[in-house]
Amino acid sequence: MNLLAIETSSDWCSAALWLDGRVEFREERAGQRHSELILSMIDGLLADAGAKLADLGGVAFGAGPGSFTGIRIACGVAQGLAFGGGLPVAAVSTLECLAQASGANRVIPCLDARIGDVYIAACEREAEDWRTLHAPTVCRPQRAPSVPGDGWVGCGSGFLVHGDALRSRYEGQLAQVLPELVPHAREVAVLGVRAFARGKGVSAEHAAPLYVREKVALSVAERAARGAEPPAPAGADAR
Repeated sequence: MNLLAIETSSDWCSAALWLDGRVEFREERAGQRHSELILSMIDGLLADAGAKLADLGGVAFGAGPGSFTGIRIACGVAQGLAFGGGLPVAAVSTLECLAQASGANRVIPCLDARIGDVYIAACEREAEDWRTLHAPTVCRPQRAPSVPGDGWVGCGSGFLVHGDALRSRYEGQLAQVLPELVPHAREVAVLGVRAFARGKGVSAEHAAPLYVREKVALSVAERAARGAEPPAPAGADAR
């Protein structure tokens, strides 16, 4: 099937088209301008491909975990386009996108979750799919879920911000660390096609972000109890 993919859960904004097994994409470091950029990216991709929304079979989006604002933007845009085109929607895990991008077989995808936490999971490749050993969760890096054996690849901004703690947690188990990887619409497209093939598409009104944290900020007392981490910088996106 042909589909549109959207990813806005990090500082990067990206859109991709899966057309007959070929992926075309646009990307830009957006800061907090995702809502300004994403629709023009989509319009540009469709125009370059000579395609219309009605030519597609579905819309996939990076559902989280990640920036609260970012995953809501992706979900809202996906819903709006799907309503307009009468298309189904597939929600794709941002952590599974990192695993897919790593090219590895045993992956610990991890994103910085601010306020001293990380979003993290563990998964292993099975043929062209992924088997989840630990579902996405939010935790302190020192309490990241344990994994069996060695040969694991750690990836994502969690390893950039909390690299020392995570390397200590997985001492002797990491074969490589790829902290520069970010969730991207390329991988959303690939995983979205597989999701639709497994019948995981839903109607637009049932599409929803993946939230693994209910709170985006801590009180002064809560910060003190957790070790007095400094609050996020003023104006920073809630994560």
